[in-house]
Amino acid sequence: MTDYDNQSGTRPAAWREGWGEGGDYLFASPPPDRDKTATEYRTLTYQVTGRIARITFNRPEHGNAITADTPFEIADAVERADLDPRVHVILLSGRGKGFCGGYDLNVFAENRGSSGDGRATDGTVLDPSVQARNHDPGGNWDPMVDYAMMSRFNRGFASLLHANKPTVAKIHGFCVAGGTDIALFCDQIITADDTKIGYPPTRVWGVPAAGMWAHRLGDQRAKRLLLTGDCISGRQAAEWGLAVESAPLDQLDERTENLVERIAQMPINQLMMVKLALNSALLAQGVTTSAMVSTVFDGMARHTREGHAFQLRSSTVGFREAVRERDEPFGDHKRQQFEQK
Repeated sequence: MTDYDNQSGTRPAAWREGWGEGGDYLFASPPPDRDKTATEYRTLTYQVTGRIARITFNRPEHGNAITADTPFEIADAVERADLDPRVHVILLSGRGKGFCGGYDLNVFAENRGSSGDGRATDGTVLDPSVQARNHDPGGNWDPMVDYAMMSRFNRGFASLLHANKPTVAKIHGFCVAGGTDIALFCDQIITADDTKIGYPPTRVWGVPAAGMWAHRLGDQRAKRLLLTGDCISGRQAAEWGLAVESAPLDQLDERTENLVERIAQMPINQLMMVKLALNSALLAQGVTTSAMVSTVFDGMARHTREGHAFQLRSSTVGFREAVRERDEPFGDHKRQQFEQK
């Protein structure tokens, strides 16, 4: 029966109450304090403050570069936030000098037997030794072994797009190569003015596997960046519509908190309905097909004559020197400590 003395019409602005608040909420008991029993992640941290779930990349000494654990840990953290009735919005950011510098190629060579979700990976497509053999320039390449691995990475990153609740990426320092595959899956991007954003591996040895650039920027501007491998600043990203807003670095935290707090005031069901309605346009544009095709081409780019030449040069003189040789003719090479693939 309805308790008319405590029904929502008797409370001011009861529509702002969260799913676990008010006298007529659906949940039988308050949500558990999951932070006290939090999963220990290898590449990120997870925290809930108020109505905001905060996922933060936590390998600052390596530029928050992606390891085999990262996509599975992102997906797990996003699912935790989605299931938590306290959470209205998910904020993704990075500790240290930048957001994410791409894939950590050194760690991939060493990170055996880990998938980030407790599953053994020895003898599977996620086993680094399997992928190392499949990437031997002197051997045969099975494109579907490559795709089976990278498509799982994409699905982990795409959890940010397909989450029920809105996701916001706060970007500072650098968001390059594989780091953009993660950020572009977020519903909103807010960035520091001087952030470096782009996908230089299109110059050789890579295609953005997420396939999100044209969906976020439109055809011509996406091609302007990916046909040259050029990067843009956070300010230009906002001017082009890749980011919703940019700010001086010393104001980025304040501006981001203002955005997520405004989103957090909205009812969860409203946020979900709006996101689903708008995501339907992206799905109609073919984001899933774009990711599938781009992931296949990314594997192919690493197994062309040019891709093998870059791989062999990297193994001969080191990855950083090969990147310098790749970028120097374009006039934008800097000895960026954390730029990966």
